[in-house]
Amino acid sequence: MATGETDRPEGLRERKRRETSARIIEQGLKLFVKNGYDGTTLDAIAEAAGISRRTFFYYFKSKEDVLLAAHDSGFRAALRPAMLAESPDQAPIAAVQKCLIKLASRYETRESIVFDRLMQSTEALRARKEAVFVEAEQILLDAMGELWPSPARRDGLRLVAMVAMGTLRLALERWKQHDAAQPLAHYIRQSFTLLAKQF
Repeated sequence: MATGETDRPEGLRERKRRETSARIIEQGLKLFVKNGYDGTTLDAIAEAAGISRRTFFYYFKSKEDVLLAAHDSGFRAALRPAMLAESPDQAPIAAVQKCLIKLASRYETRESIVFDRLMQSTEALRARKEAVFVEAEQILLDAMGELWPSPARRDGLRLVAMVAMGTLRLALERWKQHDAAQPLAHYIRQSFTLLAKQF
């Protein structure tokens, strides 16, 4: 009796929270595209989402967080399990390449090019975008440390993580420059091939 009754309201609250969060992101993006990042206020996002300013802060700390929540597409959350699914019986750089190709579709949303332009629109957002890549690099390094746990390999794995994130960034730039003419996975393979030719 008690279990079913307490679980149901909890589920409704969680669903409402998810729906409100999605609405804030959706309305925020519409305003960012229409008015630019600097031209969009937190109050305007809250009003468009049908919530109060106070309620907004229950979901997000800033309008920057709204943009970042939309931009991430779950990539960082998926990175660790995708890397750990790779076999340690291969070179780390090969494992990372396969991992990133598996996750490429997470970036391939129709809004991602618009998001990227917004992320380039202010110095603060550009810095935050850089920080996201650094966070992803650390997630990748930690996962590789589990696959290849020898302390003697740590510096080498760190270098692989740094180079891999740089390679992904180049692939993303080329994908966006070509207006997504090919799948992102194509540009990831191309960038890793270019990297291999440098040695």
